[in-house]
Amino acid sequence: MHGVKVEFHDYYGVLGVPRDASPEAIRAAYRKLARKQHPDVDKSAGATERFQRINEAHEVLKDPEKRARYDRLGSRWKEGDPFEAPMGHGGGFRGREQTFEGFDGFSSFFESLFADAPPDLGRGRRGRGRRARGVELEVELTLEEVLDGASRSIERRVRGGGLTARRVQIPPGVADGQLLELPGDEHGDVVRLVVRVAPHPRFRVDGSDLDADLPVTPWEAALGGRVTLRGLDGSELALNLPAGGESRRLRLRGQGLPRPDGTRGDLRVQARIVVPSSLSPEERRAFEELARVSRFRPRG
Repeated sequence: MHGVKVEFHDYYGVLGVPRDASPEAIRAAYRKLARKQHPDVDKSAGATERFQRINEAHEVLKDPEKRARYDRLGSRWKEGDPFEAPMGHGGGFRGREQTFEGFDGFSSFFESLFADAPPDLGRGRRGRGRRARGVELEVELTLEEVLDGASRSIERRVRGGGLTARRVQIPPGVADGQLLELPGDEHGDVVRLVVRVAPHPRFRVDGSDLDADLPVTPWEAALGGRVTLRGLDGSELALNLPAGGESRRLRLRGQGLPRPDGTRGDLRVQARIVVPSSLSPEERRAFEELARVSRFRPRG
């Protein structure tokens, strides 16, 4: 007797990485493709199916045990060749369903490959009847969205192959890697969102606090004075730079990220002297005069 034949899936080819790719390279390739191919961005025909394949490939290759199980197929299988499912496989999952970032519609190849997986690959004891599934979806936020909260349309594949969509509200102040459990939907599935916060060009996150560099001119650093900095919310923040304060870190209270108690963390600012890349004749003469009269010798 033989198992069910299904089409082999080249997960490495889907992500565009070699078979010896590092976990970091796999994750980077996945995130790049997921942003580009997400149905909210790509409106072309077949976008949903392409995004589903990307998520399925990442689900397998990000996990060392599942990746090893997939790699054991070796060179016996080429893309497009049929893969024979294990005997007795009926096309469903055993025990708790694997979670992955994206849609939860696994291909027949995936189900066949992991149909007889042991519990340590995410499948526990065989249950009875229809059970709620645990589905994890990754959602990326900008730092501005962490400050204000965000709304996202979550689309995923459900049992039977159909698509379902729901709009969810993500509260302010979530952290990178945080899990948000959504109320059960009409399909009885438990959906969890994994928050990913995209790097910001000006601010660095430290809990509920933010760190930022404050570019200052040489004369501002030497003389001190009132300077401004654009905050995360776009407002102009004024602060007093002390004379000779280039090495000091200034704190703007309540200008960080939201905390659970409704307050906000702080913005910590480090002044950094920036010199002009080119000088006008007047500026050059002024700097030359300063160099002539100054007694400041930082190198002793």
